[in-house]
Amino acid sequence: MKNDEIKANCIFTAYDNYLFHKGEHCRLWEKFGAHPIRSEGWEGYHFAVWAPSAKYVSVVGDFNDWNRKANPLKQKENWGIWEGFIPGVKPGSRYKFYIESGASYYSVYKTDPYAFYCERPPGNAAITWNIAEGFEWSDEEWMQSRWKRNSPDASISIYEVHLGSWMRKDDNSSPTYRELAPLLIEYVLKMGFTHVELLPVMEHPFYASWGYQVSGYFAPTSRYGTPQDFMYLVNELHKNSIGVILDWVPAHFPTDEHGLGYFDGTHLYEYTDPRLGYHRDWNTYIFDFGKNEVRCFLLSSALFWLEVYHVDGLRVDAVASMLYRDYSRPEGEWVPNEYGGRENLEAIQFLRRLNEVLYKECPGIMTIAEESTAWPMVSRPTYVGGLGFGFKWNLGWMHDILEYMTKDPIYRKYHHNNLTFSLLYAYHENFILPFSHDEVVHGKGSMIRKMPGDDWQKFANLRVLYGFMFAHPGKKLLFMGNEFGQWNEWNHDSSLEWYLLEIPMHQGLQRWVKDLNSVLSAEPALYELDYSPDGFQWIDCHDSEQSTLSFIRKARAPGECILCVCNFTPVPRYPFCVGVPYPGFWQEILNSDSEFYGGSGLGNMGGKSTQQIYCHGRPYALQIMLPPLAAVFFKWKPDEFQRKSGKYC
Repeated sequence: MKNDEIKANCIFTAYDNYLFHKGEHCRLWEKFGAHPIRSEGWEGYHFAVWAPSAKYVSVVGDFNDWNRKANPLKQKENWGIWEGFIPGVKPGSRYKFYIESGASYYSVYKTDPYAFYCERPPGNAAITWNIAEGFEWSDEEWMQSRWKRNSPDASISIYEVHLGSWMRKDDNSSPTYRELAPLLIEYVLKMGFTHVELLPVMEHPFYASWGYQVSGYFAPTSRYGTPQDFMYLVNELHKNSIGVILDWVPAHFPTDEHGLGYFDGTHLYEYTDPRLGYHRDWNTYIFDFGKNEVRCFLLSSALFWLEVYHVDGLRVDAVASMLYRDYSRPEGEWVPNEYGGRENLEAIQFLRRLNEVLYKECPGIMTIAEESTAWPMVSRPTYVGGLGFGFKWNLGWMHDILEYMTKDPIYRKYHHNNLTFSLLYAYHENFILPFSHDEVVHGKGSMIRKMPGDDWQKFANLRVLYGFMFAHPGKKLLFMGNEFGQWNEWNHDSSLEWYLLEIPMHQGLQRWVKDLNSVLSAEPALYELDYSPDGFQWIDCHDSEQSTLSFIRKARAPGECILCVCNFTPVPRYPFCVGVPYPGFWQEILNSDSEFYGGSGLGNMGGKSTQQIYCHGRPYALQIMLPPLAAVFFKWKPDEFQRKSGKYC
């Protein structure tokens, strides 16, 4: 059949062209790439690619012996789009686009930017595939109710996972998406995490980039299986009430010849000027956010994962590198914007548009910014001048608390502000508190090795750190291995050190994280008002001499509250007086010094009743045992009269 006789949904229309060049098309995966067409006894694939400066484009692949003259594409109008139908092409065929440039003496074989599936690296050809067949979703219940699980007032505890190294097989090979599903689900449910966040699963040529140098913005990596296999993983997680967040990387892309760089003999996807278009830190190109067609490409990629793969959220990587033109550049090696400033105005516009589109088209999802500066209103709506993200990683809190915790306890009293400073800005953004993969690589040491002291003190320090984290306002994120105290830094070429769970101290730390998750999900006071100052009240933030902190977390319901007291020294404090807002019995619901977690076993015999002692500006107080290097949680239990009358004081 002739090209002009092919009629299908994938055909690029004049209206598509209008939206594409205006920067408003957000479903380009339906038009570009390779799409199967079947009708009345004939079948094949329709191919389309954007290459406006090309003078010749053809499809080469298994089906034509990689002959660049066998299947040329035709340029449509003057739109810069090349397309054509090739009969007889079957699913599973490898292919590339061969491009000769009209702008220079340049010819190249390129992987389809819109490929749904690619061959396993080091191969880099695209593979013809049909993502609309071969899998039936059964996660309707989750999809209809997920907005409750992803909202700012929900209990959210995220387990960050690199699929290739979480739990390898005996021969050190990585399991497939389908093999991972039951193992990961069982563990996440056991530990009580609400979401998993996957380091980028998009196809990437260099495994050691952990997926952060993406080449296939519409293709789950074939290292672990097919697109339908990845659908299966997401579907099974949803059926077990586990949300799925993907890391997504619009900040840069690799320089590999088969990728997006210098695509049609021009800087089609990247900025032309290397002072704008090249990251020396990562040896990658930077997308030209001022180009409408590039914005459409990225918008389509983001929406694709949410719509086609039912993903619940995207964590946008390296946002700071997008916002600033001088990011990691010395003076004189960056180009100011039109007003002479350092801000990348095109990237700002793109990020705002991205969030507007995603939240409109996929209500109930979440977008998360990894933004490492003090850029204002990252997680505020665009209509008030924000970037429109739902959440932002609190990297300031993470750096401050780790700097504090790595110090010997004898010196901590001189750095007490590291513990308290975050509450001055805790409500400026919808923060997530992360201990991510970035903190356990490149010589930074594992979480347990960061802690000072002997082995007992290291584990006690890590337990009190996690206790403070779970009591602090903000959602929670832990990278795999952090929950049981892996000794070595994360290594993407091997499995986590699961054998450590045969050792009691590691078992105890894992139990502590499990119970923290359990109490977090059970107690609205610990999550419901994460982003409102009404949900937090200091008891004592000034006890630097003893390195202790005490504060109250509150729920919306009157009187529903949790008291958290932390001791960041190895010295037990008794009697330790804590002023509280309500009289009566306060039940000890968590104690990181319990022998069950590997602690010394000091505690409060299940709870304490208040005494009429004026303490911390309050008429009632608890006289508690505050164990060494420990976090202790108490829940107020009103008596029958208080509960029925609502008279708490």
